[in-house]
Amino acid sequence: MNEQSKGRLHRRTGAAMILWIMSVLLLWSAWLPASANAAEGGQAVTDLDCKTNATARKHLVNVAVATLWTEPGLARKLDAPSLTSPVDMNAWTKAMNTADKRRWLTGKTETQALYGQELRLLQVKGDWAYVAVVGQSTPKSSYGYPGWMPKAQMLTVNEASSYSNCSIAVVSDKTTTLYGEDRRTDLMELSFNTRLPITKRIDGWIGVHLPDYRTGWLKESAVKVIDPSKELPAPTAAEVIATGKRFLGLPYLWAGVSAYGFDCSGFTSTIYGFHGISLPRDASAQIKEGKAVSWNELKPGDLMFFAHKQGKGSVHHVSMYIGNGQMMHSPKAGKTVEIISINTPAYKTEFAGARRYIQ
Repeated sequence: MNEQSKGRLHRRTGAAMILWIMSVLLLWSAWLPASANAAEGGQAVTDLDCKTNATARKHLVNVAVATLWTEPGLARKLDAPSLTSPVDMNAWTKAMNTADKRRWLTGKTETQALYGQELRLLQVKGDWAYVAVVGQSTPKSSYGYPGWMPKAQMLTVNEASSYSNCSIAVVSDKTTTLYGEDRRTDLMELSFNTRLPITKRIDGWIGVHLPDYRTGWLKESAVKVIDPSKELPAPTAAEVIATGKRFLGLPYLWAGVSAYGFDCSGFTSTIYGFHGISLPRDASAQIKEGKAVSWNELKPGDLMFFAHKQGKGSVHHVSMYIGNGQMMHSPKAGKTVEIISINTPAYKTEFAGARRYIQ
């Protein structure tokens, strides 16, 4: 073979080698994203196409539970774990180890809001923000239940409404761990009834969009899924009561709406809300909703209300009738969620009426 023929052969061989290398690279690049998204065991993460082009500036709770106060600067030293970002709800509730320490909160805290919940920002004063919790109905404000919270516990985002078409993961366990993108890193402990939009799925796991734009992961067994395009089935009284019973023994917490402690109306509004029945935040407003029923007409699931001046004054307490002459409630500081007779004198003499929300 002459030198010219050898040159042509070498060029053809080189070109063939380059084409082979390029094809291998193309195949590798096509395989890489699927491999990178593969879960343990070779299962691929499913990205859910529910994001829309709509955008809006919103303020969201960026801690597991944010506590709202009547004004800034009231907190005691022992309240510090509830004011930080992140919060430590277990440390805070553990520090309030007497009835007096819990009773002190009466009239100083307003309500609570859960991770990812929307806030309406009304005012800023130093390190504090005056907000209204969207979705907590109250005559106090058309925006939602108002109060002061540490500004560091709130996050302002510009794309929150982009996920309005997504299904919602609602925490059904009393508390559960929110994991990072690797499904190993513990981000925080979430309370019952925390709601986050679902953007990814894999067997046994739910991927949720977080306020800071990251993806978090929840174990599928710890949540229930709500599809916004479908009407929720009406709950039965037995289902609502069973959910409430899961919190028996939980210490009372003034302004509480989480699995770390409820006040009386926080208990009823949260339990009903979990089942898709929206109630006002406070007992004094809850008594104005639903269908009025008398003492002799009580059915399981009805709410019972109690008022000062032997039932003729202002409403100060609410409980849930569970049948057989018993009611379940979160009564007061120093007590826990409990079941007692509806004939308990301190309550029977202050009975102000009952309301039915479950048909």
